Amino acid sequence: MFNIVLVHPQIPQNTGSIGRICVNTDTKLHIIKPIMFDLSEKAVRRAGMDYWKLLDLNVWESLDDFLEAFEDKKERFFFATTKTDKPYFDAKFQKGDFLFFGGESTGLPKELMQLVPQNMITIPMGSNGRSLNLSVAVGIVLYDAIRQNFTSQFFDIPQ
Repeated sequence: MFNIVLVHPQIPQNTGSIGRICVNTDTKLHIIKPIMFDLSEKAVRRAGMDYWKLLDLNVWESLDDFLEAFEDKKERFFFATTKTDKPYFDAKFQKGDFLFFGGESTGLPKELMQLVPQNMITIPMGSNGRSLNLSVAVGIVLYDAIRQNFTSQFFDIPQ
């Protein structure tokens, strides 16, 4: 199991899609307030479909509250950002890791990433692109973390 951490998400449809990804990968979703929408908003539920009620979700009042709760895990924090040249596929993920993603227009706070700067990762893009949709980015990084740790017991895959 992994942990996806959304810091100040802004678009409900992205959060709903990420929740759906989390349910389908047995991943816990942490959402750090403030957020720009109500989690009961129809757009979140529509994107998350009937998966939303199955989501392992923890909503935090502040980034400080989250960091205090997981102070002993910070070496396993990974920060998705365009502010580094280290590709996500060079990271060595372990079960239980925390994969951080920032708000759609703001990204992650620099002070947060400076907690473990060697764990800043990026998704390489062509010269014409500057960013990806947040839920797409979460899927790319999360599924690589799963691939790195895959065992036949990770998912119930029919033979």
